Amino acid sequence: MGYSRVKQPKISDVIMEQMEAMILEGTLKPGQKLPPERELAKQFEVSRPSLREAVQKLAAKGLLISRQGGGTYVSEDLGGSFSDPLLELFRTHPESQYDLLEFRHALEGVAAYYAALRSTPADKEAILKCYDDLQRYHDTKEIQKEVYADVDFHLAIAASTHNMVLLHMMRALFNLLREHIWDNLKNIYPNSDYREKIHDQHKVLMDAILEGDPEKARQAAHHHLAYVEEALLEGERENTRLERALRRANI
Repeated sequence: MGYSRVKQPKISDVIMEQMEAMILEGTLKPGQKLPPERELAKQFEVSRPSLREAVQKLAAKGLLISRQGGGTYVSEDLGGSFSDPLLELFRTHPESQYDLLEFRHALEGVAAYYAALRSTPADKEAILKCYDDLQRYHDTKEIQKEVYADVDFHLAIAASTHNMVLLHMMRALFNLLREHIWDNLKNIYPNSDYREKIHDQHKVLMDAILEGDPEKARQAAHHHLAYVEEALLEGERENTRLERALRRANI
């Protein structure tokens, strides 16, 4: 009986596979700069030539980008399924915001459920840190920074699901989600009651995840998005009433 020769994998291929796994699981994020070659080789406990070969292979796949004199970065284009022209279409067609809210109901409800079910102590610490940032910008009324913190909060929840497809889908939607939240806040935040209730809903969502209650977390996500939708609709109704009153006044 003949036996096939067992081939020893190349060290560079082993490094490449490990780095690919780190990108998939979100340990290495789009746009993140890698440590210097000497430091990275030390972390992997490999030679610098083997590391360099792995980096070159990942660059050839479009996963890493080397900048002359500026280091090596994870590609920012990963998961970039929404191009700027499509983003602009979403922005300029108000009716699409309700389609997006409906999609977020599905995506974020699942994310909240699995985050509550699977999140580790480290995941929970990351979610809590994002919420603390959100709280700080909410208190100081730095709305632009609050928007970024809001998105980071939801992405931290997605990362806590340990579902790589879900995480990268959320990351692919990052720019669209950021614009959507920004548009919502501009329309809703002049009403302090809306603003406070939405912020309180983030706390309820976080607490459900930290408590490890999947169904409660999913319901909190749905309740939050349903409230945002109702607030937007009420804002549109108020604008209609104001426009009608102005037309009457000009008759």
